[in-house]
Amino acid sequence: MSNPVFFTAPGTLDGLAPGSVFVLDGPEARHAVTVKRLGVGETVDIADGAGKRLTGTVAAVAPGELSLECTGLAEEPRPAVRLVLVQALAKGDRDELAAETATELGIDAVVPWQAERSIVRWKAERAAKAHAKWQSVVTAAAKQARRAWIPQVRPAVDGAALQAAVAAADLAIILHEDAVRPLRQVLEAWLAAGPAGGSGGGTAAGGTAVDGAGKGREVLLIVGPEGGISPREVTRLCDAGAVTALLGHHVLRSSTAGPAATVLASDILGRW
Repeated sequence: MSNPVFFTAPGTLDGLAPGSVFVLDGPEARHAVTVKRLGVGETVDIADGAGKRLTGTVAAVAPGELSLECTGLAEEPRPAVRLVLVQALAKGDRDELAAETATELGIDAVVPWQAERSIVRWKAERAAKAHAKWQSVVTAAAKQARRAWIPQVRPAVDGAALQAAVAAADLAIILHEDAVRPLRQVLEAWLAAGPAGGSGGGTAAGGTAVDGAGKGREVLLIVGPEGGISPREVTRLCDAGAVTALLGHHVLRSSTAGPAATVLASDILGRW
């Protein structure tokens, strides 16, 4: 069975080596000590959420504090092609469920999207609270999945911001029931075209609210709300460089489409 994972801040694992002692404190330590009831001699993983993972043996336990003797360190690189779920806001927490499940399945980032047909609206103070809740949900899912990387919940976008992101993306795919080409065919054609085969003008991430920093290519998986993406939105996104793709023969819920696409794309892109 895999070791339980607890998160620490990026940078806190720097400079450690086998034999070093690492002290975990704060909420994660309280969870480890009070809820998980970890004891001396048990093996634990500590991840910094940015790819670094420490494996250690519990050396001492105190209220709100866990001391570990490091037995190993590993750094997990980002995938060469990163998957970003652009999830339309949906009622009944279906949007959060999509972000949670996609995180467990390996998504690299999530973008909340205020689509035209989204019933849920993020405004003023609610927007900040909702964004923080999504990040909390994603972090918990990453912990459950024993991930070393915590997907970033990027700033919410409206239609105009999403169009700009699509224009700068390497590939942007609208999951749509009226699409002609299956998702597999779209991804395989993009891979065959090589680095220059992106749908938009950008070949590297960065620059917009959806794009991330660093090297590597990104694929945006765009999922609409319960009522679907409006024809006007589809037209505008396709004009910006997006392509439509069919995900199976059945109509999936807003909470299901993103995770299903994450699984298929991870296989086709060689991430799994």
